Amino acid sequence: MKNARPWLIILTSVVVGAAAVVLAARWVAQQASVATQKVVVAVRDLDVGTRLRPDMLQVVDWPSGAPLKEPYAETDKVVDRVLNTQVLRGEPIVASRLAAPGEKGGLSAVLEEGRRAITVKVNEIVGVAGFALPGNYVDVMVNTADDANKAVSKIVLERILVLAVAQDTSQAGEAKPRVVSAVTLEVTPEQAEKIDLARSVGSLSLVLRSQADKGSAATVGARKMDLFGPAEKIPPQPVAAAKVEPPAAAPSAAPARPRVVTAARKPTPAARRAQQAAAISGAAAAPGAAAPAPKRASVEVIRGMKRTVEEPEESPL
Repeated sequence: MKNARPWLIILTSVVVGAAAVVLAARWVAQQASVATQKVVVAVRDLDVGTRLRPDMLQVVDWPSGAPLKEPYAETDKVVDRVLNTQVLRGEPIVASRLAAPGEKGGLSAVLEEGRRAITVKVNEIVGVAGFALPGNYVDVMVNTADDANKAVSKIVLERILVLAVAQDTSQAGEAKPRVVSAVTLEVTPEQAEKIDLARSVGSLSLVLRSQADKGSAATVGARKMDLFGPAEKIPPQPVAAAKVEPPAAAPSAAPARPRVVTAARKPTPAARRAQQAAAISGAAAAPGAAAPAPKRASVEVIRGMKRTVEEPEESPL
């Protein structure tokens, strides 16, 4: 009995091991029986506008539990087609990632229907220091003169997609800034006309915006007065009131002195008779000649408000 115990332990271990092997085999068989489908995937990273060749593709088993929209099961169906978006290694090739049949490749295959590509000359400043990369969105701002011949800067286009910087359309890799001399934008025909006019009448600048920002900012443009504000009016300086001297007191009026005015004195009755006699005799002597009537002197005396006329006494001869 003492020798049977080790054999019992060994037998138990063998049974347990066999059971584990059977269970593992069943689990593997179950995993192998998961439904799959054949899908064409990329062998390496492929850029936008790439024309597909057989050496870029391979067919793999794709779990049916993760369905794809319009996948391809054979490479022959996608050979010579052009990618309109970037595809990474191992990603499936589906219909939405391919340009329309007949596209020759290049940048034109990336453009959507009704869209155009226009290139804008930039530098380190205009091109946002090289941070405007393919796949980013920018606003286009122009600096020119308005109708009053005053400088104005205004955003004329918003949310414009950057297709390429220089000749690079790749959106893969690190988002490092690339300072280039030209940037290609995706626009509508009307937007292309505005850009062409704007760069002929002024200078263009690209304004980088968030990809999540889809709003529109209606601006009226910025002018010089917006930088410094309206000109401040200098308040008039107060003028010191002229000191008006009170009029000097008029000197006290001196006592009025009597004014002597000489006036003709009325003739006496005797003088009137003498004048009439002389007039008769004169008329007889010289017809038509009237002899002047003699007049006696009189004095008009004014004392204050009183006025009198006096006759001086005749001195004896």
